[in-house]
Amino acid sequence: MRKIDRVRAAGPFAMGIIAVFLVGFAIVDLGCGQPGDPSGPDQLTAAPATDFKPASTVEETWRQHKALPDPSEKIWWDISGPDMLWNNKNLHQIVPTVNVYRSGQVRELASRPMAEIAEFEIETPDGTMQFRDFLQSEFSSTMGVVIVHRGAIVFELYPRMKPHEKPIWWSVTKAFVSTVLAILEDRGLVDVSLAIDHYIPELVGSDFEGVRIRDVLDMASGVDCADGDYSDKRSCYLQFEAALGDSVRFDDSPDSPYEYLANLNVGHWAEPGTGFDYSGTNTFLISWLVEVLTGMPFQDALSKEVWTNMGAEADASLYAARNGVPMTSGGLLAKPRDVARFGLLFTPSWGVVTDEPIVSERYLKILTDGGRPEILRNNRGGWPVPEDVKWNVYQWDQVYTNNDIYKGGWAGQGLLINPDRDLVAVWVGYDAGVEGVRSAFGPVREVLEGVFGD
Repeated sequence: MRKIDRVRAAGPFAMGIIAVFLVGFAIVDLGCGQPGDPSGPDQLTAAPATDFKPASTVEETWRQHKALPDPSEKIWWDISGPDMLWNNKNLHQIVPTVNVYRSGQVRELASRPMAEIAEFEIETPDGTMQFRDFLQSEFSSTMGVVIVHRGAIVFELYPRMKPHEKPIWWSVTKAFVSTVLAILEDRGLVDVSLAIDHYIPELVGSDFEGVRIRDVLDMASGVDCADGDYSDKRSCYLQFEAALGDSVRFDDSPDSPYEYLANLNVGHWAEPGTGFDYSGTNTFLISWLVEVLTGMPFQDALSKEVWTNMGAEADASLYAARNGVPMTSGGLLAKPRDVARFGLLFTPSWGVVTDEPIVSERYLKILTDGGRPEILRNNRGGWPVPEDVKWNVYQWDQVYTNNDIYKGGWAGQGLLINPDRDLVAVWVGYDAGVEGVRSAFGPVREVLEGVFGD
């Protein structure tokens, strides 16, 4: 099944962005209970190490590894239901990864539970349901959610994972890639108005020659190598993924993603800078550019510029199935709280997690005010763009008129930031493979608008 098929329930716009879940509950709910109530947040926040509970048994781990498909016929993610749920939480057992390091003192996040969030009523196929109850219901594919307001956790729930697990965030990773480049841009190390081959001469002679870096950042390179259609394993995009070890390989599959893109000659579907077409090849080029500018592997640049500086609770890692090359278009494995810390860098509460700002006002201004609405509306799929969406920009999927800045992942992951409201929401999920099951994206936006909207 194609990844794009698994997000149809999220609506045509989410489908366009792709082209743009249940074994027990482990719950930390900061949206209910009173002080001193053993069922409430006092007991469940900052639990001592003695409360650690394993996420999987020896028998389950053995069984899940035996259930993995033959990689010569099918890739590990081409499944749904409980198997995908387990795989998404345990990818570090299935494929090689590269480390993203933390450093220094953990910057703790205060807990200020808001019952208004937990109890906010949303519509479900089974009628009206409180947000907390929806997330734990059969209609949700969410593994974990963290919501932070003014630097404090106001809601946290892990219905299908343990808080210490590091699931895959899929395309949410793209926002980390563009942010590292924006940091280098702030230092004057790169001019995104220049063609990408100005910095990566290996791209001369390829379809990317002459394409401005800003157009690559905005998924507007115009190169005919779209993500989304997984029916042809020999397609341009799946052969790029095969070079990364994220698709079925053939005898003639490319060995290096760098060489594959440096020699890509598939033509253009549109003039660069004129239309939106979602492709992880654009993201990989940006991470390659980061490697050129910093002289280090991307995972080390991410460590140096972001992860070591934000008081993270744990190291992260990046999916790197072949030759140590990280899949920068979708391979981040990290704790939800640490992804929330990353989100805080974009808010007025950045000082909760770092002593010096990491995300500049210049970069924030590009996200909220510097997009190009005509690009998204001239998308290759021809799908309608909702009126409250302003643009896509710098690898972020959607920036809304209320300044919600959103990046999603194909199997129910998301990062949403609103600097004006000092809000961050992160969630992770999987494809349940069941009709009527929803990701957290729509409900989270509905709750945040209902609680924090004007």
